[in-house]
Amino acid sequence: MIVHELAHHPTPRTRGRSAAAPQPAVDSFARDRLPPRPEWPELDLSHPAYRYPARLNCVGEFLDRWVEAGAGERFAFVTPTERWSYRRLFETVNRIARVLVENLGLVPGNRVLLRAPNTPLMVAAYLAVIKAGGIAVGTMPLLRATELRKIVAKAEISHALCDLRLKEELERARAEAPVLRQVVYWGGAAGDGLEARMAGKPAHFEAHQSAADDICLIAFTSGTTGEPKGTMHFHRDMLAICDGFSRQLLRPTADDLFCGSPPLAFTFGLGGLALFPLREGAASLLLEQAGPAQLAEAIARHRPTICFTAPTAWRALGGLAGQHDLSSLRKGVSAGEHLPKATWELVTERLGIELIDGIGATEMLHIFIAAAGAEVRPGATGKPVPGYRAKVVDSKGRDVPPGTVGRLAVQGPTGCRYLADPRQRDYVRNGWNLTGDTFVMDRDGYFWFQARADDMIVSSGYNIAGPEVENALLTHPAVAECAVVGTPDAERGQIVKAHVVLRAGFAADDALIKALQDHVKQTIAPYKYPRAIEFRAQLPKTATGKLQRFRLRQA
Repeated sequence: MIVHELAHHPTPRTRGRSAAAPQPAVDSFARDRLPPRPEWPELDLSHPAYRYPARLNCVGEFLDRWVEAGAGERFAFVTPTERWSYRRLFETVNRIARVLVENLGLVPGNRVLLRAPNTPLMVAAYLAVIKAGGIAVGTMPLLRATELRKIVAKAEISHALCDLRLKEELERARAEAPVLRQVVYWGGAAGDGLEARMAGKPAHFEAHQSAADDICLIAFTSGTTGEPKGTMHFHRDMLAICDGFSRQLLRPTADDLFCGSPPLAFTFGLGGLALFPLREGAASLLLEQAGPAQLAEAIARHRPTICFTAPTAWRALGGLAGQHDLSSLRKGVSAGEHLPKATWELVTERLGIELIDGIGATEMLHIFIAAAGAEVRPGATGKPVPGYRAKVVDSKGRDVPPGTVGRLAVQGPTGCRYLADPRQRDYVRNGWNLTGDTFVMDRDGYFWFQARADDMIVSSGYNIAGPEVENALLTHPAVAECAVVGTPDAERGQIVKAHVVLRAGFAADDALIKALQDHVKQTIAPYKYPRAIEFRAQLPKTATGKLQRFRLRQA
């Protein structure tokens, strides 16, 4: 079934509002700002895994059904200090939903800003907003007032639920955002705080009877290319990423304990640390601080079985394997950045698990190409997740033959719908999502990452993929991390420049520069070697761990 049309939406009744202050039955702001229908990608729901009823509130599938089935005492979340059962999560979600509707006047379609570290209450806030018919807008804890103001203005956000520890930046943003009318904090003893408002509320709440294609999430891109964009996702999309990548490749069970580093405001983290485990009735270990050392300590202590993190963190975990017992892990997922073959091999050797590499996008909500188990080919990203299809095209959108470098184009049950953004026309062309990545597809249908489209370096007429040079550098014992970009050159147009973070014990001198250049020449075609190398203490990254190569190019 190729979907172009939206379902018919009867106007839902309002709940919990005074007759003296009439409110619209639904806030249509987000729906009214979907892209024009001809600019949508084709959405394919024909695969049996993605057949959902027309009326659907996804929270019922993630939460309510487990309590109704008698599994309420199973753990949903574990933290270093507490454990939340499914019943506790269910009751907390219902009470927050009541606060939103009965105290804060939320109507279906209102956008609600969510701001907190990775905690059970952050997940509960997501679910409560969606259960009440609102649209959740998660934000990274590290965002500042300037960035928050842009998000609030773009999505015309009227409500916010926020961890008290993050109050300062939100209040600074609020001072210049009059549309943000209702802000409630949690984590304190104030009489108007979330906990005080929840006290005495009944533990049951009738979910808003949403349509499967009602918008329930606006996820803002994490900013690897500058100005973030708001991506809009439906109730059925939240289930589709679980019923696709998670169920068909990751294949967790109810006995798994998930863990990882990505923030819940990043769709990689929302899926891997909340939606995937909740879909299976499993549990998730949530850490407020999850750098590699902290993650390794938590794995040794809490014994999780599935871990989600970025390639740079996997490389660091491989180096920490001798200091911590990481043997509880049975599966690992790497995304957010290309997984170098050298990192895959290091993790396999040190941790004894074969990483599942995957490419996803905020626009697509989660991973759409990956491989697991016997299907893994080290260095390849994999094949389309069942229900998705992908191809490689040239600059005019024409299919190219296997073995040819081109742009990745994808279709499936999820797809890009930007919030009132002309860049929709760049991302979606002829019904296909163009992710901005360059790939090669081999004759067996495996996709091999080359570079982000803007990371391809053209030097003296040669096309050089920065990640390929990075892969070569990472096999040298002196290199802890690296990023390769093109830099202007009068003679060659561009030259390859490597920004390198060294391991302890290596001197950043001319001798090491030559050694690294020689190493690359011996590993890949000599013309690809970095003619310039700069040593750095650290590389610029987003809050989600993605390298910000555009900052290196600007520098």
